[in-house]
Amino acid sequence: MYKLLRALLALTLTVTAWQASAADTYTQTRYPIVLVHGLTGFDKLFGIDYFYGIPAELQRSGAKVYVAQVSGVNSSEVRGEQLLAQVQQILAVSGASKVNLIGHSQGSPTSRYVASVRPDLVASVTSIGGVNDGSKTADAIRGLLPRGSITETVVAKAGNALALLMSLGTGHPGLPQDTVAAMEALTTPGTRAFNVKYPEGLPVSACGEGPEIASNGIRYYSWSGTKPLTNLFDPSDLALGATSLTFVNEANDGLVGRCSSHLGKVIRDNYRMNHLDEVNQMFGLADLFETNPVTLYRQHANRLQQVGL
Repeated sequence: MYKLLRALLALTLTVTAWQASAADTYTQTRYPIVLVHGLTGFDKLFGIDYFYGIPAELQRSGAKVYVAQVSGVNSSEVRGEQLLAQVQQILAVSGASKVNLIGHSQGSPTSRYVASVRPDLVASVTSIGGVNDGSKTADAIRGLLPRGSITETVVAKAGNALALLMSLGTGHPGLPQDTVAAMEALTTPGTRAFNVKYPEGLPVSACGEGPEIASNGIRYYSWSGTKPLTNLFDPSDLALGATSLTFVNEANDGLVGRCSSHLGKVIRDNYRMNHLDEVNQMFGLADLFETNPVTLYRQHANRLQQVGL
């Protein structure tokens, strides 16, 4: 009996050790993960993650994670060129041959640009609440600011000044800021013009899915939320609740419509999340009845691992 108990204990310890080892590699992808922020975003602002708590959680289980810092406000192509330069630096430092790009909001077209012009450097692109077919909120703002008007000039200067101030807090003050270019890029016409030049991964039908593996050999994925109001204690909910009114009869996360978020294989497009919940902001105050946003990133890293990326 004693020998049997010892054998069972040894087996239990072996299984536990195996499970711990497996857990440690749950997010260990073949290629580094590069997180790409959206409009007015940052890698860290005064020490606070844009992707709040996400890099550390991915790294805990084996992932190599880098967080890009591109212009807070500028066109997707200008931001894309900045991201491309950082990807090349990451590959040089890590010794990897490719990266997995995960972009939030405008980070999606920014990542798509890099994948389109340098597909040899990219293994996958994942869009999270991505502006892939324009934003009704951007359309509404553009409509209130006629091109060349004094109002546009005033708003542009204020936006550029705010972006510059934020860049000081990130430690990257040299990046160019252009509020008008950013606004144009995120409108429906601006995004569709971008899509003509960089079409990989886009849905083949209205509000449908795109190919998981596009013609450039890169895998494309997307997910998003459709609940602007998610937590009474989150001060950003009121703002996103207001901007959600720019969408007529379209589910949205407060800034991006459900259909616009689609890219490649759509993992899910109706999480109980708003645009900031998708990156675990503000400070993790998300819907208590939905999957933790950090868990989605961990699951996706494992998904990439399972397909050899």
